[in-house]
Amino acid sequence: MRRHLAALLLVTAVLSGCAPPRSGSLGPAPTSAPTAAGPATASPTTGGGTTAAPPPATSGSRPAPETPPSTGAPVPTGTVTVDLWFVRDGRLTPTRRTRPSTLATSRLALTELAAGPTHAEAATGLTTLVPAGSEPLAVAGGVATVRLGATAGDAATVRLRQAQVVWTLTQFPTVRQVRFDPPAGAPDGPVGRADYADLLPPIVVTSPTVGQRVSSPLTVAGTADVFEATVSLRVLDAGGREIATTFTTASCGSGCRGDYRAAVTWRVGREQPGTIEAYEVSARDGARVNVVRVPVTLVPGR
Repeated sequence: MRRHLAALLLVTAVLSGCAPPRSGSLGPAPTSAPTAAGPATASPTTGGGTTAAPPPATSGSRPAPETPPSTGAPVPTGTVTVDLWFVRDGRLTPTRRTRPSTLATSRLALTELAAGPTHAEAATGLTTLVPAGSEPLAVAGGVATVRLGATAGDAATVRLRQAQVVWTLTQFPTVRQVRFDPPAGAPDGPVGRADYADLLPPIVVTSPTVGQRVSSPLTVAGTADVFEATVSLRVLDAGGREIATTFTTASCGSGCRGDYRAAVTWRVGREQPGTIEAYEVSARDGARVNVVRVPVTLVPGR
């Protein structure tokens, strides 16, 4: 009798050791979908085959693969304005775009460069050499690595294309230089604005931009490398008549590039097309040289 009781106690102990615990941690949430699943069901795409049914969703699992996990970053709202550097007469010329806000501003800028100028901008001679498919690969340590969609063209064309990218991307505080990967005619190392400064025209107008609606007084701004740093400005109405003129001096000139900014005032009786001109007065004969024309819409003042 005692032997039977001992044997019964031994069997009970063994069975108790094999049973799962009644409490405790289930472990960390899975980091990937389980490979095992529930019963097999007929595949709707093959008809005769079978595929594992997806496991039921649980509060501890990650979202489905097509729904990327949240990074916790705020969703951009509003708009963002970016400068774009196009090409005119073999020189760099800026314009501007306002688009819905995005965290990927470098990608947005390259996409806009590849899209090219608007009809109004193209009418002034602006064009782009940056091809579709150009994309930023990474930004680290102030250097943006960029892959261009195409690299064909003579040396001057390739250099202008690179200059467009460099001058456009270095407007962002996180980008000081650009590295092209593969180099494809570019320097092996990173390059910055100074490497393409010779591709700027003597006078650059950064504001206003082509097609902008402007009212008086208007601040005209940009950079210049002109004789005695003197930049002249005038406003033309729809009939091409001069309705205002002024001049200013850049912060540097005659062999160095400096910033300039000046307010110009005019009066018009109705909204109409107009032109802002920035130019240099020739020291030899007083003619207007290095003229930059920006078509705008003149709006009457209140």
